[in-house]
Amino acid sequence: MSDTFAHTDVESLLHWMNERSFVALTGAGISTSSGIPDYRDSDGVRRGRQPMMFQEFLNAPEARRRYWARAMLGWPRVRAAQPNAAHEALATLQRHGIISGVITQNVDTLHDQAGSHDVVELHGSLHWVLCLDCRQRTERDLVQVTLLEHNPYLAGVDAIQAPDGDTLLEPAFEERFQVPHCPHCGGERMKPDVVFFGENVAPPTAAKAMARVEQAEGLLVVGSSLMAYSAFRLCRAVADQGKPLIAINLGKTRADDLLDLKIGASCEVLLPALTQRLVDGLA
Repeated sequence: MSDTFAHTDVESLLHWMNERSFVALTGAGISTSSGIPDYRDSDGVRRGRQPMMFQEFLNAPEARRRYWARAMLGWPRVRAAQPNAAHEALATLQRHGIISGVITQNVDTLHDQAGSHDVVELHGSLHWVLCLDCRQRTERDLVQVTLLEHNPYLAGVDAIQAPDGDTLLEPAFEERFQVPHCPHCGGERMKPDVVFFGENVAPPTAAKAMARVEQAEGLLVVGSSLMAYSAFRLCRAVADQGKPLIAINLGKTRADDLLDLKIGASCEVLLPALTQRLVDGLA
């Protein structure tokens, strides 16, 4: 993206965001430059295979075995991911009171690591694992230690990274995989504390996100196609309330016909430039 193009985009955003308190809604596109793949192409079409469905994970031991074998190899890369300039820009905007907060569809905790506070995680966090039997949570790092101890045959296996800590692993590697057992009750229905496809966002989380949108004076979408209804409904609520709805996204979004402004630019370049202008305007 050229400097001239960035300047034009920043001016357009300033027109809408000056003297208004926006809330940010982020998706997978904000984390791709941190090394975490996104789900969809520029047309909003899902890449790769069908994701794990909640009912399949819940009811089929082989599905849980498949999930955890792939996740064991994918977790180190998610764990090592660092916030990029776009995450840091949003944290700076929140710290200066220019945006009221962040709602994210991502499960990587990179907003927290960048310094954003009280982030609404619509789809949960990969950094925690929930036992579906006793409902106790365990840190993902502790589960990883158990996985490595019980499945040494996977040490050194190279697998292609996929979204949300998943990997592309040959099925032959999954057959003798030992799934993690809950350290609290011994159950084997351990699930990452994230919202799977086919599963609903927890009502308190959905209500908190909607309250943030209702309290804000506009919504800034960053790096999301908005194909997930949990995010799209927030955009529709903003449009129904007559508030500005802006998107920074490389490609199609589900809310294109609702947007007041859409910029097809790289968020890790555009957001720092916007942040500098807005923060300088406070001086």
